[in-house]
Amino acid sequence: MLRNLFITFLVFSFTQSAFALETSGKLLLTGGVSSIEGATGGGITPWAFIGGYGTRDQVGGSSYYTNTNISDYKLESYGASVGIFDRVELSAARQTLDTQRVGATLGLGRDFKIRQDILGVKIKLIGDGVLEQASWLPQISFGALMKQNKEGSVVRSLGAAEERGVDYYLAASKIILSQSLLVSATLRRTKANQMGLLGFGGDSHNRQQYFFEGSLAYLLRRNIALGMEYRMKPNNLKVAKEENWSDLFLAWAPTKNISLTFAYTMLGNIAIKDHQSGVYSSLQLGF
Repeated sequence: MLRNLFITFLVFSFTQSAFALETSGKLLLTGGVSSIEGATGGGITPWAFIGGYGTRDQVGGSSYYTNTNISDYKLESYGASVGIFDRVELSAARQTLDTQRVGATLGLGRDFKIRQDILGVKIKLIGDGVLEQASWLPQISFGALMKQNKEGSVVRSLGAAEERGVDYYLAASKIILSQSLLVSATLRRTKANQMGLLGFGGDSHNRQQYFFEGSLAYLLRRNIALGMEYRMKPNNLKVAKEENWSDLFLAWAPTKNISLTFAYTMLGNIAIKDHQSGVYSSLQLGF
């Protein structure tokens, strides 16, 4: 079902491309890119901005595909989002973690894949992080990410308490055009293990906790942004230590309908493997 939604939205994005200059009013890259959880933001953390290039009397949206190759795993993510009147964002994403050789070590089989579906909603509460340049008030949005891990028996065998969960977050984001700078901070309430790919809660901790996430980016040109992100994470499983994430990214929008993001990710320990790092690449089509 989610794959059909993605394909339908991909086709719709292409059909909208010819009309995008007339129907989309935001500046390049001010809608952010699609994170690996589907919500608009950076690669690993959501921002307060509503996805797509639609303004307060328009509907915008995007579809994306992301590939992340790290030391011992491969993560693919695809999905779509719709921004309604620059006030509400709805998103859907499918994540697939290929355990490669680690799957055999864990007794799951080489190249065993863990899949997760994510449905998201984001609501802008106050402020406009782009248009209100005379004010230091950032744009502030509240969001929720509803996650369903498709391998419940596997994640429970690793010590997870549940195969489904909900992340809640409050994001504050601001673009300072005079300084070509984007600043974003997010407070997330979660008990997801590795975003939920290893389930939710565990044999060490089984409660929702609050964690900080942040992004900082510099606009080298109107269509190129260079930045970094940091994401704190819970550590709920005895068998699988979890560490904070960070990345360095470059986002480029060759046209208003296409954006490419490349990043070097540093993800620490994942399951039984330390020092997981590698390259992240993402293609987004939007209007």
